[in-house]
Amino acid sequence: MKKIVLFAFMLIAGATAYAQEAEKIETTICADFVNQYIWRGQDLGSVAVQPTLGVGYKGLSLSAWGSYGLTNSDDVKEFDLTLAYTLGKFNVGITDYWFSEGLDPDGRYFKYGAHGTNHVFEANVGYDFGPVALQWYTNFAGNDGFTKKGKRAYSSYFEATVPFTLAKIDWSATAGFVPYATTFYGTTGFAVTNLTLRATKDIKITDSFSIPIFGQVTGNPCSQKAYLVFGFTLQP
Repeated sequence: MKKIVLFAFMLIAGATAYAQEAEKIETTICADFVNQYIWRGQDLGSVAVQPTLGVGYKGLSLSAWGSYGLTNSDDVKEFDLTLAYTLGKFNVGITDYWFSEGLDPDGRYFKYGAHGTNHVFEANVGYDFGPVALQWYTNFAGNDGFTKKGKRAYSSYFEATVPFTLAKIDWSATAGFVPYATTFYGTTGFAVTNLTLRATKDIKITDSFSIPIFGQVTGNPCSQKAYLVFGFTLQP
């Protein structure tokens, strides 16, 4: 009888501990709606919905993100998976980007051949200093760009973001650079490809529900293009 009681106690204690740990798992479910898809100073499509689904536990996270055109059937579809780890203000991650167009004319997701895939694999490392956050990204496999000599570029991108508050609105200023020539970003050498000023504000709908809206101005000095983006986020 004592053994049964002890076993029951251990089972209850284990279930309680598991429930407490399960409560620490963070879940992200949301979707952005934007008038155009601008990424690192590049125009990747028109009006789009961009859903996110992710889970996180003690600094480790796995997230899925996508972009799907709503008005132009020719817009490229995108599906990304990111595994990341954050320790304090330091972060590292690996992202698997998949596009419906690329080296594979059939747009197959499960085709990973080095010379016939639509996947791009990227590693990143960054640190948030508070007044400024820095991130470095490098493609290490998949459908990467090429150098002037036709070799794999290991395309890289460096970004600095400064957050601030003005007139009770959250702002951020971002400057992004490509350090060397690559067809992936359309650069012939060191280039400034992304200068963005972004503002975000929550619009209160009810006492328990609000909708974040955002607007941004992005300039790409390298391509001589500029964009005005507006969007909003839906989340539970």
